[in-house]
Amino acid sequence: MNKTTQTSKTASKDQDKLYSQPREAIAGFVFDDAVVKVFEDMIGRSVPGYTTLLSMFPVLSRVFITANSRCYDLGCSLGAATLAIQQGIECDNVEIIAVDNSIAMVDECQTLMARHKNKVSVVVERGDVCKLEITNASLVAMNFTLQFIPESGRKILIKKIYSGLNEGGAFILSEKIKAKNTVEQNRLTSLHHVFKKANGYSDLEISQKRSALENVLVAETVEQHMTRLKQAGFSEVLVWFQCFNFVSFLAIK
Repeated sequence: MNKTTQTSKTASKDQDKLYSQPREAIAGFVFDDAVVKVFEDMIGRSVPGYTTLLSMFPVLSRVFITANSRCYDLGCSLGAATLAIQQGIECDNVEIIAVDNSIAMVDECQTLMARHKNKVSVVVERGDVCKLEITNASLVAMNFTLQFIPESGRKILIKKIYSGLNEGGAFILSEKIKAKNTVEQNRLTSLHHVFKKANGYSDLEISQKRSALENVLVAETVEQHMTRLKQAGFSEVLVWFQCFNFVSFLAIK
């Protein structure tokens, strides 16, 4: 699921009202047509620092992307990260491969990418990122996607990303994290709750969406992410961005 001001170039921003009415039963969260219609609004109002995070992707692109290589946006959603990466590419013969397993997301992303063509080729495809072959990569981005993948498959996927990166290539991993102790977790959760209320979400909406995401989005600690990345072989791993309980890691091969 992936996502600057770049979001303004993606889908029309319908307001997220998906959880505004009481529901007798809360089904697990899925990236269906209803979510696609409001996704830009949803992620902007739900993920603190999202716009700032994406605004740095062109900088990372300029540093790490090399000529005659590929970039991957894994869990691309509507392609905001893809567009941000594309904006920073200054070398020749680079291809971006954007992948998502949601048919609704891929259909809309393909339409949006067609409107923003430039010299950098973008291929949008539907697929399981865990089964994707990654080769000749100078940059791989995974924005708020790993948290939706079963924990048992995360180590294998990260190792595959590492193997597919060229020497000196970078992996950007953005995730919602959980704290290592209850006090810190409660504080971060409270701040996130206030952030969402400040953006117009009601207590009902916040509560019902939290229920929908329970057992679907499984967050991990910063330490768990750092350990997994280092075990995969990355020589340099750092937290380069954090806003409340949302973090982005930079791992370099």
